[in-house]
Amino acid sequence: MSSVQVGAALAKSLFAALGPGGTVFLRVGFAALALLLVWRPRLRAYGWSSYWVALLFGAVLAAMNFSFYLALSRIPLGVAVTVEFVGPLAVAVFGSRRPLDVLWVILAASGILLLAPLESFKGAGIDPVGLGLALLAGACWAGYILLMARVGRVFAGGDGLALALAFGAALLLPVGAISAGTALLNVPLLLAGAGVALLSSVIPYSLELEVLRRLPPRVFGILMSLEPGLAAFFGFALLHEQLSTRALAAILLVSAASVGAARFGRQKAQEPGA
Repeated sequence: MSSVQVGAALAKSLFAALGPGGTVFLRVGFAALALLLVWRPRLRAYGWSSYWVALLFGAVLAAMNFSFYLALSRIPLGVAVTVEFVGPLAVAVFGSRRPLDVLWVILAASGILLLAPLESFKGAGIDPVGLGLALLAGACWAGYILLMARVGRVFAGGDGLALALAFGAALLLPVGAISAGTALLNVPLLLAGAGVALLSSVIPYSLELEVLRRLPPRVFGILMSLEPGLAAFFGFALLHEQLSTRALAAILLVSAASVGAARFGRQKAQEPGA
């Protein structure tokens, strides 16, 4: 999550030269190239049923990243991630099976409400289109969590993730070309885009693939409640967004939810037959 937020701050600095479309294309394209070189998927090792999962996952990845970058071009990082978090929270809510799980969801939701500057949503400072795009990114994030778990089951290693990113990059190619134009040939910008890909896609997606092989999506969804707090922190450290007392309280709440979900989720996974 820390890697994602540093990458998001770096990506936002590229919007002036590349636009959100060009930046997201470089992110997904370089990430696909890196993982294809690392994993070298054996195309004949899987059937069409597996490839359909990878294609759908790639489309969701492309939509999630593009809508988030469009939102980020209109609203602050902390606000964008806070609104986007409705996706993982929805996964946690609908995946709940025990009364205790509801407690972690309530804590996480309370933290999000504290972190989000709700009173400023009504003012001119928060772009409503940006909020809508962040909500769309959140819906895609929920699909990402569920599909990532599926990809981890049907593909070995990182084969499925590499193929999905390659398909997502192909979908984003027209968007990137229109948004950035000849700036895509600028070497310093290409290097910066490669850095965004490493921080925002290669490292976190690879780690999350392994996490979702070990944790249920509902537990993962609650653990991701740390993301808005980290976004607020890196927004302050890298983009000079101020942290309020309410934001600090929100971070404590979502941290408590994450610790509780991890502790009790692990105990449940160790029960016989689980």
